Amino acid sequence: MQGAEAMQVHDIPAERPWSGIVRKGQTIRIIDTYGQQAIDTIFYNAHDFGERYSAQDTMRAQGAAYITTGTRIMSSEGRVMLTVTADTAGRHDTCAGCCSCESNTVRFGEETRHLHACRENFILELARHGMTKRDIVPNINFFMNVPISPNGAMTIDDGISSPGDHVEMVAEMDVLCVISNCPQINNPCNGFDPTPISVEISG
Repeated sequence: MQGAEAMQVHDIPAERPWSGIVRKGQTIRIIDTYGQQAIDTIFYNAHDFGERYSAQDTMRAQGAAYITTGTRIMSSEGRVMLTVTADTAGRHDTCAGCCSCESNTVRFGEETRHLHACRENFILELARHGMTKRDIVPNINFFMNVPISPNGAMTIDDGISSPGDHVEMVAEMDVLCVISNCPQINNPCNGFDPTPISVEISG
């Protein structure tokens, strides 16, 4: 990380969305300020939103289901968008997707239908950039603990991240980063208590 004079710091409240541009060569650090907070994230080519994060290409390129230090974040065009250069949490999910009002209702009951969800956060934030719900793709869940059993079954489990854990990525192209600071309170991905996070962009 470079000096504070070259750094942008963005504090993102619990349950809220955020977006920002990361230029080629800059570093983005996403900080789980209080620990056990899932941070749903999608990257787009800042000059062509039709090119966006691809979970399938990212997993295929790494030969691994999780994202961690050394992972190349791949685009739908098969190009490297960012490279993970540091990770104090250990691993990050890119299989479980984002929560929605519809999935909450199916999984947790009709009484949860009104609760805010990541899909709604993404819709709100993408609208600021002229995109719609059609532009939401399977996302990265930074700091979300999703163990995968030998038979392929996935479980959303208690978070393994501690307060202050962070992941750093260097942008290999100009990217738009879109975040939903997950508002989920019905499963343990946020420790049942969504908390604020921080994003730093430097370089």
